[in-house]
Amino acid sequence: MIKFMINSHFISIQGAKIHYLEGGDAKGLPILFLHGASFNARTWQEIGLIEKVSQAGYRVICVDLPGYGNSQNLSGFQETFLISFIKALELNHPVVISPSMSGNYSLPLVVNNQEKLSGFVAIAPMGIARFKEQLTGVKLPTLAIWGSNDRIVPVSQAEDLVKGMSNARKVILENAGHACYMRATEAFENHILDFINSVKIK
Repeated sequence: MIKFMINSHFISIQGAKIHYLEGGDAKGLPILFLHGASFNARTWQEIGLIEKVSQAGYRVICVDLPGYGNSQNLSGFQETFLISFIKALELNHPVVISPSMSGNYSLPLVVNNQEKLSGFVAIAPMGIARFKEQLTGVKLPTLAIWGSNDRIVPVSQAEDLVKGMSNARKVILENAGHACYMRATEAFENHILDFINSVKIK
C-alpha cells in the first residue's frame, strides 16, 4: 500500500494567492479537481476522493478557486484562470473534474484549450448554454455526471452538453441531487476512476 500524504500549497496566479491541495504520484497523470460554490478543495479530501484517486497512481490537485477556501479573490479572470494555473504547476495534459459553479472556469478552458487536456468530467456544471455552440465538435474525452434529482442544473442539460461533442457520454446517478458526489459517493468514485483509467496520457 502506498503511503498516503496530502500537502497544502500556495501559488501566485495573476497577482492572487491561490491555495491548492496535492497528493498521489508526482509522475502520474494529473487529475485537477475544481469545486462548487458551497464547497472548496477540502471537500474532496473529506469524502475520501483525494485518497482514492491518489492510491490509484494519479497525481491529484484540488484547487480553491479564487475567493473560496484559502484562496484570495480574483475577479474578472474566470476564462483564463485555469490555463494560468495549469501552466504555473506545469501540469501535463490533466483531466479536469468540474462541478457546478466551476463550469464558469472549466468550460472556457475546454472550448479554447482542449488540446492541453486529457479529459473532462462535467458534474452538472454551470454555463452550458453560454458555451453550447462552442462545445460542438469538441473531441476531448468527456464524462458528464448528474444526479437524477438535480434541481439547480436540470438533467436535460447533460444531453445538451454531450450531444455536440464527439467523444462524450453521460451518467445519471439515481436519488442524488446537484452535488451528486455527496449522496452517491461510491458510485461517483467508481465512474471517475473508470473514466480516468480509460484516458491515455498524451
